Amino acid sequence: MELVRIAGLPDDPLEAAAAFHSQHVAGMRAATSDLLLVFPAADHTHRGWRLAAVQMLARAKAPLRVNAVVGGSAVSVVAAAEYLARAPGLTGQLISLDDEGAGAVIASRS
Repeated sequence: MELVRIAGLPDDPLEAAAAFHSQHVAGMRAATSDLLLVFPAADHTHRGWRLAAVQMLARAKAPLRVNAVVGGSAVSVVAAAEYLARAPGLTGQLISLDDEGAGAVIASRS
């Protein structure tokens, strides 16, 4: 699986999507192995275009797989890549990484 780090995109989601497509997609379309895109953390306004881009790339590259992760440390990116390597049916996914974890599980009183 090839890691493709995406950096330097504008803060505006529409401009970021345009820059992503113009600067990165051609190289990904030429890929010959599964891809894991690594996006930097961003607010919720970027989720829609990122998910759509990953899904369309996954369809275009099938049977190769294309997935993406957002945020997280280098350790969490490696862990996600290892997980995806063991999940051959997973493609077209945008996974948010969280190094802080979900926190403690709180049992309900019901």
